[in-house]
Amino acid sequence: MNGRVVVGGDSLVDRIRSADGTTRDVGGGGQYNAARAIGRLGVPVAFLGCLSRDALGEGLLRGLIADGVATDLVTRTDAPTTIAHATIDERGTASYRFDIEGTAAPALERAAALRALEPAPVAVHVGTLGLVFQPVADSLEALVAAAPDGTLVMLDPNARPSTITQPGVWRARIRRLARRADVIRASVDDLAFLDDTREPDVVARDLAEQGALVLLTDGGRPVRVVTADAQVVELPLQPGPVVDTVGAGDSFGGAFLAWWLDRGLDRTALRDPELTGRATRVARAAAAITCSRAGADPPTRAELGDVWGSAG
Repeated sequence: MNGRVVVGGDSLVDRIRSADGTTRDVGGGGQYNAARAIGRLGVPVAFLGCLSRDALGEGLLRGLIADGVATDLVTRTDAPTTIAHATIDERGTASYRFDIEGTAAPALERAAALRALEPAPVAVHVGTLGLVFQPVADSLEALVAAAPDGTLVMLDPNARPSTITQPGVWRARIRRLARRADVIRASVDDLAFLDDTREPDVVARDLAEQGALVLLTDGGRPVRVVTADAQVVELPLQPGPVVDTVGAGDSFGGAFLAWWLDRGLDRTALRDPELTGRATRVARAAAAITCSRAGADPPTRAELGDVWGSAG
């Protein structure tokens, strides 16, 4: 693999309140988590986003460095770190409330985003709150629009309806990005919010017909891999303990991309069902490990073990 992955979007602190009433702060944000997932799997990756100079922001920066994520595309700001208040229920499922106004995560400017294309990355991964707030949303859309034809683009809508005050604007943005995306990692909840008039599986097929491989997650139900020719492959989830689901989808998308690029595969190979199935099994295993421990704590290549090598 020549080049690196650029993961653009949000970084924040998850203030997690567990079912037993205890509270803890951990580094988070969908794209921050995805960058760490890729870095822990040994694939060159840089985080593109805005970090505060406050103590929480310094902690987020240290977390990226510790996981091998390049930080040369990080913009620093005096605005405070964005906080996500995450509440974990008895099943380990997280619900979120965000403190956004005047904080660091939305502050990425267009010029800073476009610098990520010099030199051209092998892949660009955008999503989550980075596609909601300004100016970061416009900046990431400009990045994707300017990405060279050979750059693989992954899109993760990861919708947080409580933060989306203009659903029509958000939906139009996601659909524009989807036309350039090569891989879309989405949950059934994401696609239900994207189009509340049709079933998520129908929306997934429509997105796939535009040329993207759609990886549709559905809680504890099988993952559906939807291809451009309307083929749907179901892969049951791995059984295992669930401490919480924080960061599971981020690990899923990051692991899929890391395995793909580590094998030297490009966007044209996404039409190969055997290869996409193998990458999805790696992603599934990474998400399962993340669910088995508290917070967004993606696995290393060693923790994936034989799954990384064989993807059987």
